Amino acid sequence: MRTHIIAFLLLLVPVTSLAAGAEGIPLRSAEVDITDQASLQRGARIFVNYCLSCHSARYMRYNQMAAGLGLTEDQVQENLMFAADKVTEPMKVAMSTSDAKRWFGNPPPDLSVIARSRGADWLYTYLMTFYKDDNPARPYGVNNLVFKDVGMPDVVWELRGIQVPVYREVSGAHPAETAVIEDLELQTPGTRTPAEFSRDMRDLVNFLVFVGEPAQIKRHQVGLWVLAFILLFFIVSYALYREYWKDVH
Repeated sequence: MRTHIIAFLLLLVPVTSLAAGAEGIPLRSAEVDITDQASLQRGARIFVNYCLSCHSARYMRYNQMAAGLGLTEDQVQENLMFAADKVTEPMKVAMSTSDAKRWFGNPPPDLSVIARSRGADWLYTYLMTFYKDDNPARPYGVNNLVFKDVGMPDVVWELRGIQVPVYREVSGAHPAETAVIEDLELQTPGTRTPAEFSRDMRDLVNFLVFVGEPAQIKRHQVGLWVLAFILLFFIVSYALYREYWKDVH
């Protein structure tokens, strides 16, 4: 029985954590909270300003987003709709597929379920670990610690600033020593302080977690009511059991 319990618990280990271990890069905690509507609203603003020009979220409609974020449809139309005419439309990019292929080689992926496939901590770490890479093979002059040789530019560099790698020498199997990245340091400050930028990226990841499953807030609320009902039913059932069997015992 104990073996079965351990096996079941192992199944609950997030796949993203295993992937992170394979990469060898420790993931930073995103500390998401999808019940924080202010955070979701800030994340939505960042998404439409910095991500939606290339990445769609076509499984999320603007009116659905409004309902989940505690906004009116008028507020969404005025502040968060730049690539659509109707609030019932999905969050698609204005860039055509042909342009995307010409500029990036492949169309940027849809981000509707990226938080579910990669995990919140992976996304947060990815957004926080872009750094300057002067290798001529890097077309955008940047690289990433958790996604080596990524084809995406650092679209939020103006907010963060420019990070450069800090190397350390390690002895390998060969006599020659190899330089590895130990940390990243800010070379050129951005428009946001490090603390503000960290919060911005947490808000963005929080919003992407919400987009991946908009019904999860309602599902959690319903789940609590179901658990409360089961507990109440158990108490009543146990009381009836004691009453029916008291004379037998």
